[in-house]
Amino acid sequence: MSLSQLIFPQSIAFIGGNECEIAIRRTMELGFTGRIHAIHPKREHLAGILTKPSVEHLREPVDAAFIAVKREPTIEVVRQLRSLGCGGAVIYAAGFAEAGDAALQDELLSAADGMRLMGPNCYGFVNSLARAALWPDEHGIKPVSRGVAIITQSGNIACNLTFTKRALPLAAVFTIGNQVDVDMADMVRELAADERISAIGLHIEGLRDVAAFAHACEVAKAYRKPIVVLKTGRSEQGAKVALSHTSSLAGADALYDALFERLGVARMTSITAFVEALKFLHFGPLGGGKLVSLSCSGGEAALAADMAVGRRISFPPFDAATKPRVAATLNEFVAIDNPLDYHTFIWNQEDKLTSTFTAVLSGGFDVGMLILDTPTQTHLNPAAWHKTARAFHTAAKFAQARAAVVATLPECMPLDMADELANGGIAPLFGLDDALMAFEAAAMIGENWARTDAIIPIAASNLNGGEVSTLTEVEAKQLLKGRGLSVPDGSECRIGDAADVAQRLGFPVTLKVSSARIAHKTEAGGVALNLQTREDVINAAASMQHLSDKVLVERMVRGAVAELIIGVKRDPQFGLALVIGAGGILTELLHDSVALLLPTSRTEILRAVKRLKVWKLVEGFRGKSGDQDAVLLAIEAVVAFAHSYAASLEELDVNPLMVLPDGAVAVDALIRMRPIR
Repeated sequence: MSLSQLIFPQSIAFIGGNECEIAIRRTMELGFTGRIHAIHPKREHLAGILTKPSVEHLREPVDAAFIAVKREPTIEVVRQLRSLGCGGAVIYAAGFAEAGDAALQDELLSAADGMRLMGPNCYGFVNSLARAALWPDEHGIKPVSRGVAIITQSGNIACNLTFTKRALPLAAVFTIGNQVDVDMADMVRELAADERISAIGLHIEGLRDVAAFAHACEVAKAYRKPIVVLKTGRSEQGAKVALSHTSSLAGADALYDALFERLGVARMTSITAFVEALKFLHFGPLGGGKLVSLSCSGGEAALAADMAVGRRISFPPFDAATKPRVAATLNEFVAIDNPLDYHTFIWNQEDKLTSTFTAVLSGGFDVGMLILDTPTQTHLNPAAWHKTARAFHTAAKFAQARAAVVATLPECMPLDMADELANGGIAPLFGLDDALMAFEAAAMIGENWARTDAIIPIAASNLNGGEVSTLTEVEAKQLLKGRGLSVPDGSECRIGDAADVAQRLGFPVTLKVSSARIAHKTEAGGVALNLQTREDVINAAASMQHLSDKVLVERMVRGAVAELIIGVKRDPQFGLALVIGAGGILTELLHDSVALLLPTSRTEILRAVKRLKVWKLVEGFRGKSGDQDAVLLAIEAVVAFAHSYAASLEELDVNPLMVLPDGAVAVDALIRMRPIR
């Protein structure tokens, strides 16, 4: 059944007491013109609407219902509404799966029998486009003709977002609680198709169906609707709260990042950055991350440059054509750099400001940023600052450039100025750090939309039963070698034969204890490197005999320019995922890694490894470089192995993969898997 009746209703039944009275008033305040029914067994009126004693007294089907009664009678009310042909209902009551009563929640869903349910344990929604508020509280949303929509699992966060004074064009907010029926994916698909929705914001505690969410994001991308996410559960404490709050499983955080990166969804880490990104994306994403900054202060220019470090945005210099045009509008004391400090020589002179701003914004940047902190105290005169904002607005129109006015301090953006800028197509952004994050988000989405490679679907695999066992290093390497991974020449043997094997292989060699019981051989004293002679091998073997009666002797791999780790992990929500990062002793020290969901592609792998700090060593550093193609082939060999053993693989580590000038060799491997069927 479609969601349109529920979220864009023409008739609404409010079933309950005080909460319903508030919701009716909120709906009437928005100017709802459809039919309103109030249902209460004892009260004669709710918010001036004559009540009916029960749902059974409704003489016509309704599009939507707001049910605010106790949890047990809620189920019978839902059943009655379903029999009348109701389009959907918001379930306000709590005490279902989030409180441990999954059986009662199942009974609720069964009673709906296909009728759409939002909740339980949710506040409902305010949809100014429908002039409807199935919402039992205050809110700050005003009717707009076009704006952003926010979907959240938290009623209180939804309230807070409607209270903001940041010129956010908020068209609608939806809280979906436990998602017994209507979930994030349903809402994204429905809202993406509405041309009045400019961007979609999601506050996510957990996803019920990752594949369905991914498909919904593809739909949004097809409709060119940017999505911004505020995902909680990044910390261990956050994950625990998310689980208890709406019975959501907060999956591995790095895998959520991998999912969002693949889908072109911008993840923000603070609620203020979430709001600013949505506000900026109301005007659409960016083609790239090339910024130009204008301010009348060298301090602000330096601050902007410093705060952009480490982000996927940049302040490139003016090109040869733009630089003289900008210089011609200023005097000889102004250095023409980006960020640009245009000084105060032209302050309070609107024509001159407009000329400078127009020259700058015509320079081919993806977005132009005017830093402008305006006095907001009542005894101060902000006229000169308003004049500067008008000049920037005029210049953006002349140059046909994407532009934003940024207050470094949020309280220094007057609301009247913000509204005027927004109405003119200029994003008013509150706070420099949040503004830079918004630009970065818009650039990431725009670059994702420009890709020609297809989005790789999320694959589900059946998991074999049985106990997980650890293979020996020899067994692991042989399996991976069969998929094309290069491993050192070597042989497993009894400890007493190690010197003879080393002699045949040729020195120098490595010696490792061979036992499936010892996963971390170095810590156990089971690894000896760079053994040059028979005597070295004999002595090393003797030191390991208490660990196992078998050892692995291999040719020593030398001349590596970098060491990587390639791993595969199984996540209960996402399935198999690939991890690539700095390897060897640097794995835990640097925490330099990227994650990709499986299956993946070479294009996606290449984009990911280029985000690694250690990849600079592979590309070339101080006259040395590694074999990039060999590294990619090694990663693809691991991916191919994971695909072949998707039903049994639990964990895989190649660490390190030695990156050579002319190859890449896996010198250690760990595989844990279930029985193969």
